[in-house]
Amino acid sequence: MDVREAVRRWTEAWSRGWPAKDVKSIVNLYAEQGDHWASMFHRCRGRAGLRAYVMECFEEETCPAEVWFAEPQVDGDLATVEYWAVTYPYGRPLTTSGCTVLRFDATGLVTESRDYSHTQEGHIPPPTTLFPRPLRRSWTGSVRS
Repeated sequence: MDVREAVRRWTEAWSRGWPAKDVKSIVNLYAEQGDHWASMFHRCRGRAGLRAYVMECFEEETCPAEVWFAEPQVDGDLATVEYWAVTYPYGRPLTTSGCTVLRFDATGLVTESRDYSHTQEGHIPPPTTLFPRPLRRSWTGSVRS
């Protein structure tokens, strides 16, 4: 599979799945034995590990997340995607700015992913210089600029 197509599928799954808390659509894009590093010190092994991590995060979120993704950058079987999110763990806004590095296999599944992110309390909109054409997804999955 073309890596550009695979990373676009990944971006779309996260942009729809995060606000909707759709664990299945997100986790199904990862190889069964792949690794996801939620941080450099938090390794999630395989789909089961990623599923547990995503479910734990989503359980804390009491309002739909607002998420933005930049245009993916691709080099061989690697892709990077910058993102910005405002989540509401326990009803309090938390802004996350980050980048995910992804490695894909020949079938288009993620075999390795690493998140690098920073968080700050509060609702902080993304800078338009980083996200010139951001897609903002509501709880229903509708797209807003």
